[in-house]
Amino acid sequence: MKKTENIFLTGHNGLVGSAILKTLREKGYKKIITVSKKKLNLLDQKKVFNFIKKKKPKIIINAAGKVGGIHANEKYQAQFIYENLTIQNNIIHGAYIAGVKNILFLGSSCIYPKFAKQPIKENYLLEGKLEKTNEAYSLAKIAGIKMCESYNFQYQTNYKCLMPTNLYGPNDNYHKDNSHFFPALIKKIHFAKKNKKKSVTIWGSGKPKRELMYSGDLAEACIYFMNKKTKESLINIGSGVEMSIKKYAEFIAKQLSYKVSFKFDKSKKDGTPRKIIDCSVAKKYKWKAKTSLVDGFKKAYSSFLNK
Repeated sequence: MKKTENIFLTGHNGLVGSAILKTLREKGYKKIITVSKKKLNLLDQKKVFNFIKKKKPKIIINAAGKVGGIHANEKYQAQFIYENLTIQNNIIHGAYIAGVKNILFLGSSCIYPKFAKQPIKENYLLEGKLEKTNEAYSLAKIAGIKMCESYNFQYQTNYKCLMPTNLYGPNDNYHKDNSHFFPALIKKIHFAKKNKKKSVTIWGSGKPKRELMYSGDLAEACIYFMNKKTKESLINIGSGVEMSIKKYAEFIAKQLSYKVSFKFDKSKKDGTPRKIIDCSVAKKYKWKAKTSLVDGFKKAYSSFLNK
């Protein structure tokens, strides 16, 4: 893709979108279209269709959507399914009617069955039941994948779906109830050190294993696959870095040079017991994540301190 062609990036203020915007600029892409929520509500079909038709970008990177941790996913199920379905429907169909042939649709590894064989391959999609707490979000993202596949089949579009593992990085969400596990741990351990607390309470048993990837690596993957012809439309994007929730907490405490004990609130749900994705397809196209957990943490923590 030429660096002078228009790229419409949605969700540019979020964890993923801001990383993509930063990386696009660093790589010399000149015409990146972003728009604030106040000026364009992506839930408004007519306005989205008109905006895409007017701008007619070469590619749309959809990093917009309603996201959150296990508590938010379970509590706001109606909002998660409605907003994500509506946003992606508006963008995908709006792109089609405007003649935009290229989309990068971003989802999440939570689309896969709760008890999928590990590591999780793309073809495990829909082979089992989903984790109940994030079922609404997962179903919306699965619908987006199938919509992209259907448009590719019927309309010969080039709509690709990248499914990242758990992400962290600058501009993450540190809300006390609605954040994902890693930023929640960063915040809890940071304030434990600041307030000289000797223990930190972690939601759940601490036993579930999670793969974790720096948001900048996903941004690199987006630009890489934006410029790569692929046979597959669904591609997993992961790091191969996997530990238990408890081990991540211990890692953060070590990075902050603070000795603290951990208590586990088992009244809170654990979610999926293990979730590591198979990135054989991405590796086949010579892509792999490069940022170490230590380096990624330093960047994420620096951003947290500046919030």
